[in-house]
Amino acid sequence: MSDDSHTPGAEHGALPHFETLAVRTQTGVSTEREHSVPLYLTSSFRFDDAEHARALFAEEVPGNIYSRYSNPNTDEFVRKLCLMERGEEGIATASGMSAVFTAIAAHVSAGDHVLSARAIFGSTHQLFTRILPKWGVSSDYADVSDPDSWERLLRPNTKAIYIETPSNPGLELIDLEWLGALARSRGIPLIVDNCFATPYLQRPLEHGASAVIHSATKFMDGQGRALGGAIVGDRAFLADCRFFARHTGPAMSAFNAWLLSKSLETLAVRMDRHCSNALTLAQHFEGHEAVASVRYPFLPSHPQYALARRQMTQGGGIVTLDLKGGLEAGRRFLDSVRLVTHSANLGDTRTIVTHPASTTHSKLTVAERQAVAISDGLIRISVGLEHVNDVIADIEQALAGTP
Repeated sequence: MSDDSHTPGAEHGALPHFETLAVRTQTGVSTEREHSVPLYLTSSFRFDDAEHARALFAEEVPGNIYSRYSNPNTDEFVRKLCLMERGEEGIATASGMSAVFTAIAAHVSAGDHVLSARAIFGSTHQLFTRILPKWGVSSDYADVSDPDSWERLLRPNTKAIYIETPSNPGLELIDLEWLGALARSRGIPLIVDNCFATPYLQRPLEHGASAVIHSATKFMDGQGRALGGAIVGDRAFLADCRFFARHTGPAMSAFNAWLLSKSLETLAVRMDRHCSNALTLAQHFEGHEAVASVRYPFLPSHPQYALARRQMTQGGGIVTLDLKGGLEAGRRFLDSVRLVTHSANLGDTRTIVTHPASTTHSKLTVAERQAVAISDGLIRISVGLEHVNDVIADIEQALAGTP
């Protein structure tokens, strides 16, 4: 990151509150005295002289060279995330999956091993089972319900532990304090996908994680407009990520970085509403005649409710309904919604419903889906910012047509 950023309150030795960091952290403004940070839509930057160019490429002085490496807009976005997550360094990437791939690929070589939670996003599963094996990198899945399996599956060549908590879409949680301690005791980086919680609800780096991954496309953007990803964490871990990204090119565009940085200014306000709406919706549908079960981290019926209350400040914006009637009930439900949106995205201002078994996790076998609590009738609801009673009414009428 360049050195022209301003962190409010830093000069006094203490960081202000989360919301203030999100709103007031800005890249240094130009001589035009603009209040909102401008767009830096340039592919490259000028050098003062030959020595300046040499020093920049040698990384002896800070500054921008080429927007594939860095840009004032991506710098600002990353700086905000570092402050929010309490991370030393970070990089922005073109998408959440490019962040996942960069974090893993930058730290493994042929013959290495990765240990992952079983409950992960479908594309991450494909990365571990179909892409990395082409380069001689193996992986194993540990079971959340069997803590002993984690230590048993670690190998001398294990170079990373990877998890999501809460997981997509089953909302399984992993004890970050416990797993962070295990990872530290073995000297293995712990990488946490923090997309569902965001740094407003949970900060894995404070529990021993080496790095945090985000799909900024989701709650960070919050309005379904831009793709983006980020990695934030320890300086040593990020050094390898930065080298890998610089030479493979998964760069975030300046425009998307500008958009996402502005979106972060309202992250706390939006997450408060997402969480309150989600909890209300989850409570309403518990015991509904068409629903076999409801899962939400801050429902007392969630099997890891105590853990959720311990390591999250609120339950997040995702609720799952397991519909009675399985696959056919799920299809009827999706064809019956009127107000809410049927889409594969999440984290939007608008409520979105998704059927993972036939879309995001369709490449998994039936057994693989069952192992991560994805039933044929599971509906993932990304609860938006509408009035919650309107969302409930639409889901009620859609459920009326299911068996």
